[in-house]
Amino acid sequence: MARILLADDHQIVRQGFKALLEQAGFTVVGEATNGRQAVELAGRLKPDIAVLDLVMPLLNGLDAGRQILSLDQGIRVILLTMHTEEYQIVAALRAGIRGYLLKTQAAEDLVQAIREVQRGEVYLSPGVSRVLVEGYVSRPGAEAQPLTAREREVLQLVAEGKTSKEIASLLDLSVKTAESYRSRIMEKLDIHDTAGLVRYAIRHGFIEP
Repeated sequence: MARILLADDHQIVRQGFKALLEQAGFTVVGEATNGRQAVELAGRLKPDIAVLDLVMPLLNGLDAGRQILSLDQGIRVILLTMHTEEYQIVAALRAGIRGYLLKTQAAEDLVQAIREVQRGEVYLSPGVSRVLVEGYVSRPGAEAQPLTAREREVLQLVAEGKTSKEIASLLDLSVKTAESYRSRIMEKLDIHDTAGLVRYAIRHGFIEP
């Protein structure tokens, strides 16, 4: 049976999923409360499947999934989310994420998703599949992601209220470099105040309102 890493910053959610998975015969080998911890545990524990919440502190689930896959392509990553923006789903699939589940359907779908992903399939919640189909029919291609992976990390930390000094410490950068990233993000997004960056981060699923 698959060895599972669970990552969600809400303890009660992790406990619920853990009970569900163990009842289905899976082994939960680790639990993370933020995206950075998920990457660290994945590198150390080498789970078969990493189940990540999309919106987590310090590093969102999509970028945590990218980092986990860069460490070990053998780990299958499943994202849980409340967000159904087409560009977000497309970005996840392009990054190699194998499952994209709506949290509202996760209790019913998660066990089946893990089994299908284990077999090498891609699993999407019905609501996610509908968004992709509608987007494909209405226009060719999804909204481009304007920021690099490091810029997305900095944006999330700025939106979480971290200072340049704190961001520099978390990402092992100089304060000057952290401030440079912040300026570049504002320029790319044409947003010129922190409140605007926070609104952008909420709208695009980096943080919760």
